[in-house]
Amino acid sequence: MFMKAGQMKTAVIGGGAAGFFLAVNLKEAMPEMEVTIFERSHRVLSKVAVSGGGRCNCTNSFAEVRDLSAVYPRGHRLMKRLFKTFDYRDVYQWFEHHGVPLVTQDDECVFPATQDSRAVIDCFLSLARRHRIDIRQGEKVSSLADLSDYDFVAVTTGGSPTGEGLKWLAQLGHELEPPVPSLYSLRIGNERLCELMGTVVNDVTVRLSGTKFRADGPLLITHWGVSGPAILKLSSYAARFLADSDYRTSLSINWLQRDESSVQATLTETVSRQPQKQLTTQCPLGLSLRLWNHLLAEALGPRSQIRWMDMSRKDMNRLTNILVNATYPVTGRAPFKDEFVTCGGVSLKSVDPATLESRHVPRLYFAGEVLDIDGITGGFNFQAAWTTAYVVQQSIKTAADAINAGVLRY
Repeated sequence: MFMKAGQMKTAVIGGGAAGFFLAVNLKEAMPEMEVTIFERSHRVLSKVAVSGGGRCNCTNSFAEVRDLSAVYPRGHRLMKRLFKTFDYRDVYQWFEHHGVPLVTQDDECVFPATQDSRAVIDCFLSLARRHRIDIRQGEKVSSLADLSDYDFVAVTTGGSPTGEGLKWLAQLGHELEPPVPSLYSLRIGNERLCELMGTVVNDVTVRLSGTKFRADGPLLITHWGVSGPAILKLSSYAARFLADSDYRTSLSINWLQRDESSVQATLTETVSRQPQKQLTTQCPLGLSLRLWNHLLAEALGPRSQIRWMDMSRKDMNRLTNILVNATYPVTGRAPFKDEFVTCGGVSLKSVDPATLESRHVPRLYFAGEVLDIDGITGGFNFQAAWTTAYVVQQSIKTAADAINAGVLRY
C-alpha cells in the first residue's frame, strides 16, 4: 500500500514549545500534510509564557560554552550530533525570519527584543492558524490506539515529574529513565543565613560536600535558603544525587571564588593598612556589609567585634575558611514547586539518534523534554526543544517523501 503525501496525517502529542515548533516546521516543509496538535490541558504554550520570568529565554549564544556536557548534564552527546542539523544559530535565524527579533544579553542568554514571551507565543499561534494546524485542547492521548488514523506520531509531552505520563510508552517497549526534578532552589537549615534574604553575590562557587558536583555564578539568598544561577546549575548537575539523598546533604560555598592563600594575603594586608579599625566596619573583599558581618559572626562569634590588629592566627584561619568553604545543611528543595525541568524520560537508547524515531514502534518519534535530555538554566532547554523538534520534522518529511516516491512501503 502506498500513500500520497496529501493523504498523510501527523499527530503531535503535546502543545508546548517542541510540539508547536515541530508542527509549524512540518507544515512549512510539507503544506499538504495534515497536522494535529493534541494538548491534554486547556492551555497551550503555558510553559513558554512563564519561562524566563515571562520573557522566554529562547536560546543561548553558546559563546562561553566549550563543552556541551557543561550545559547538558544529560544528553550532551546526542545534542552535539543533532547540532550538525539545527543549532542555536539556526534558532536565531528562524525566529528573526518569522518576525520575532531577538537580543543577546551580557550573560549570553537570548530573549525576544520585546522582552515578552507573548512575542513567541503569538508567533506560533499565528503560524498555526496560517498553516491550518488543528489544535485540540483538553484531549489526552495515552495510547497509539487513539491515533490509528494518523500515519506519523510525534510525542512532545514535556517532562513527567511523577512518571505517570510515560507508562504507556513503557508498555510499548521503551526504556525509561526515572524522572526527578531539576533546576530548583535549595532549602538551607541556617536561620541566620536566611535573615539575609534578598542579598545577591555575583560570583560564588557552590559544591555538594563529599562529591564532585560544583557550579559557579550568581547566588541569591532567600527566606528559605539559596537560589540563583549557581544553585540552579548545581541542582541540574546533581539532580539524581540530590533525589537519591532525599535532598538532605551539605552545601559548601566559596563566597569569593578565590583560594585560601589569596584571601589570607588580602586579610593580612588589611591588618597592616588599617589596624585600628573594627572588622565589622568594612569588608576588604568586596562582599556586602550584611553578608560580611554574618560571616564574621559565623567564624569568630563574639570576637567579630575586634580590631584588625587584634586578629590571632586562629581568627585568621577561621575567617578564611568560612569565606572559601562555608558549609550549610541542605534540608530539602524550595518550599514551593518552582522547578521547571524534569531530568529523565524516554531513554536515548530507545530512539534512533539520527532521526529520533522509536526503535520499538515505526513512525513514532520523540522531541523535547520527554527525552532524557535536559540542560542548565540559560536557554539551553528551549534550544534542546527546538533542535529535537526540527530533527523530527525532517525525519517525518524524509519518510513521507520516501513513501510518496514508492521507495518506502507504508
